[in-house]
Amino acid sequence: MKITDVAQPNEDDFEVLKIGLNGFNECFTGSLFRERVAAFVKDDNNQIIGGILGEVKWGWLYVEGLWVSEPARSKGLGSKLLNHLEEFALSKGITNYRLETTSFQALDFYKKQGYIVFGELDNMPPGYTSYFLKKSR
Repeated sequence: MKITDVAQPNEDDFEVLKIGLNGFNECFTGSLFRERVAAFVKDDNNQIIGGILGEVKWGWLYVEGLWVSEPARSKGLGSKLLNHLEEFALSKGITNYRLETTSFQALDFYKKQGYIVFGELDNMPPGYTSYFLKKSR
């Protein structure tokens, strides 16, 4: 046996690790619904001008990221995307949502959407604070 050098993994090797870890976890949790999901805002030319990424896992929706291009901001698209993803999760029986944002991103936006801070990590990234938020319906 040997330990390899630290390097970016290829997809096949990474998938072996995920399958092994998920198998171990499911010994305790049982098989749970898991799905990566996304929704997008497209302009009249079918170009993406915003979107939201998420994962439903362990009975929670994890919002991985939300972005709206600068010219399309302040039109309610962020709120609509977030609500759209939450409604999708709710249709799957998921009523708990979580996400992470940093001090230079959208903390106030998420608070306005009903999310509450349950943790902070200073100097992540250096010079800023990361916030961990959750919401239940």
